Amino acid sequence: MSTVTHDPGPVGPDLAPPAGTTSARRFGSGGRRPGAQIFNGFSHLFLLVWAIMVVYPLIWVFMSALKSDAEVIRQPLSLIPETLRWENFGRAWTEGQLGDFFLNTVLVLAGSVTLTMLLGSMAAYVLARYEFPGNRLIYYMFLSGLTLPIYLAAVPLFKGVYNTGVLFPPLGPNKHLMLILVYAAWSLAFTVFFMHSFFRTLPNAIAEAGLVDGASHTRLFFSVMLPMAKPGLISIGIFNVLGQWNQWYLPTLLMQSVDGEPKNQVIAQGLIELSVNQGYRSDWSGLFAGVTMAMLPVLIVYIVFQRQVQSGLTAGISK
Repeated sequence: MSTVTHDPGPVGPDLAPPAGTTSARRFGSGGRRPGAQIFNGFSHLFLLVWAIMVVYPLIWVFMSALKSDAEVIRQPLSLIPETLRWENFGRAWTEGQLGDFFLNTVLVLAGSVTLTMLLGSMAAYVLARYEFPGNRLIYYMFLSGLTLPIYLAAVPLFKGVYNTGVLFPPLGPNKHLMLILVYAAWSLAFTVFFMHSFFRTLPNAIAEAGLVDGASHTRLFFSVMLPMAKPGLISIGIFNVLGQWNQWYLPTLLMQSVDGEPKNQVIAQGLIELSVNQGYRSDWSGLFAGVTMAMLPVLIVYIVFQRQVQSGLTAGISK
C-alpha cells in the first residue's frame, strides 16, 4: 500500500500573510481608517453631551418640584432635596387650578386631533390616489398653509370667530368647539402634506383588487387603505398631539378669561397663570410641580410611541 504525502508548503518566517492582513493592521481593527475612528469618537461624544443637555433640565425641573421654596432659592442647582415634598403637586393641581386646565386641554385635543386626522387623511388620500382637474392646485393650496405664519391671520381669525359667534354661539370666543375647529384647520396643512406622501407609497394592486371585489371607494378607504397607512397615522397623530398640546398663541387669542376666571382655558395658558400666581406668592415649588405635570404627558406619549413614530417617518422611504 502506497502512502500519499502532502507538501505542507513553506513554513516559518517565509510564510506569506493572508490577504488583507497588512491593510487591516494599517487601518486598525475592523479595517476602519483612523480618521473614521476619530470621527466616530467625536460623534459619540457629541451625542453624550447633547443627551446631558436634554436630560439634565428635565431631571432638574422634576427634583425642584419636590423641594421647599427655601431650597429652591438657596440651592437652585441642587438635584437632591432634603425632604421629598409630594404635596407640592397637590397644591399646584388644586390651588393652581391645573386640574381644570388639564381637563379643558384633553377635551379640546380629543376633538381636534380626531377631526384633523379624519379630514386630513381623507383629503390626502383623494389627492394622492385620484387624478382630476384641479388636483395639484388644491394640493398646493394646502401646502401654502405651511408658509403662512399664524400671526398674520390673527386679526381676521379673531373677527371671523367673533362674527360667527354672534350667529352661532358655540363657535364664539371662549368656546371649546370653536377652538377644536381652529386647531383642526391649523393642523390640516402639515397633515395633508405628510399623509399625501405616505398614501402614494401604498401599492395599487391592493386597491384595484378591492374595487374588483365590489368595494365602494368609501369602503376601500376605511377598510383597506387606512389600516395600511397606520404607521403614518400614528406618526402624524403624535405630531398633532404635541403641537396642539404646546400651542399657546391660538388659545391666548381666542380663549380669554371669563369674569376673571380661567373657565375654559387650556394647559399652555394655565402655566402662564400659574407662573404669575405662584410667583406672586413666592410658591416656586408649586410652579415647578405644575411645569412637571404639564410636561409629563407629552413625554410619556413620545416615549411609548417612539418606535411607531420612527417607523412611520421611514416607511415612505423604505417602500
